[in-house]
Amino acid sequence: MLAVIGTLNFIINIAWFLVIASAIFSWLYAFNVINVNNQAINMIGRSLYQLTEPLYRPIRRVLPDMGGVDLSPLVVLVILYFIQLFLNTTVAQALLG
Repeated sequence: MLAVIGTLNFIINIAWFLVIASAIFSWLYAFNVINVNNQAINMIGRSLYQLTEPLYRPIRRVLPDMGGVDLSPLVVLVILYFIQLFLNTTVAQALLG
């Protein structure tokens, strides 16, 4: 069962880095730092969007409109942190003890 917790931690870490990469990419896109006409950059942006949008969509429905500021990546990171902390403390202790 600890292997399952380890695997879930790994998946959460991957999701964490995808959310951060998506946020950085969106900032670079918004400030015209990257060339979106480049096919490779465009493909990376689409991939990050498709991977993170299912995480953001339910949160965006609940959060109020902040006028161009998207707080959904921050909320997703907090939720991922809570899940990981819950797995590593409560669930792991229940399994070991």
